[in-house]
Amino acid sequence: MIDPLAVLATDIDQLSIELGDGLQLGVKAIVALFLFGIALDTDLSDFRAVARRPWVIVGGLVAQYAVVPALTVLLTLALDVRGSVAIGMILVVCCPAGNLSNLLTHRARGDVALSVSLTAVSTLVSIVVTPLAVAFWCGFNPAADDLLRDVRIDPWDMLGEAVLLIAVPFALGLLIAWRRPAVSAKARKVVEPAALGLLLLLVIGGMAGQLGTFLTYIGVVAVAVVSQNAMSLGVGYATARASRLPEAGVRAMTLELGLRNTGLAMVLALAFFGDLGGVAFVAAMWGLWDIVTGLTLATWWRRRPPADRTSAAPTSDVAPAG
Repeated sequence: MIDPLAVLATDIDQLSIELGDGLQLGVKAIVALFLFGIALDTDLSDFRAVARRPWVIVGGLVAQYAVVPALTVLLTLALDVRGSVAIGMILVVCCPAGNLSNLLTHRARGDVALSVSLTAVSTLVSIVVTPLAVAFWCGFNPAADDLLRDVRIDPWDMLGEAVLLIAVPFALGLLIAWRRPAVSAKARKVVEPAALGLLLLLVIGGMAGQLGTFLTYIGVVAVAVVSQNAMSLGVGYATARASRLPEAGVRAMTLELGLRNTGLAMVLALAFFGDLGGVAFVAAMWGLWDIVTGLTLATWWRRRPPADRTSAAPTSDVAPAG
């Protein structure tokens, strides 16, 4: 008897998700708006804060771009997922955190200054690291590597897309935050809610249009996405404990590694893996699930103020997200 899930797992590599040019442009604009919002919440003092605790930041970056992707490769092999699902899983964890981690760190009574610093640095690093890391880590999964060769993805082309999506809006936001702090303070109150609202509308609209596909393949990727998200949160927690951070810092690091910029992952998936719909499907599932886990964890922590309460509050030169 043929296993229906086995057939679906095979079919997902042939799944093609096509969005109109206008919708793809809208997705890119929303991602750029998110990056712009992160930069508006970033102050030069955040980078000075990095200089005061460089090993914490370095440890977070190593965990984010090396430890989690390496464990993800092992997870894809252990679960024996299809090539497109493996690429999607690797792509997501090779993207930086988004400003959702800052918002939820604030809700969790975590160290917002650390969260903002980690997001700012990881976003800058991702301009170069994300495209190269995707190609590098996919090489350790034979199924993913074979598909990458078939679609002939050039990491340098992905680098160019990352520059446009990350570097340009991020640099513009930093410039406004530096030269016009009053304008930045007012703008971020509008930019972040607007970007989040537009993203939710886009996700809901996209799911409505692809509901049949969603219901067909959710069982194929659910275990992989849930397992990977739990692993990422666990690595964040372990990294924070290994760095001997206070409780507020543990919450920030956990959310920073557990929540990724899945909007960016979705844009890259649609731009470079349009014929491998499994990649975008994983990114979309990740985006939904990490909101659920992040919000649940932040709400649970919010009811349990950290013992080191003073470190949970943002520093005087870092405004809390949201």
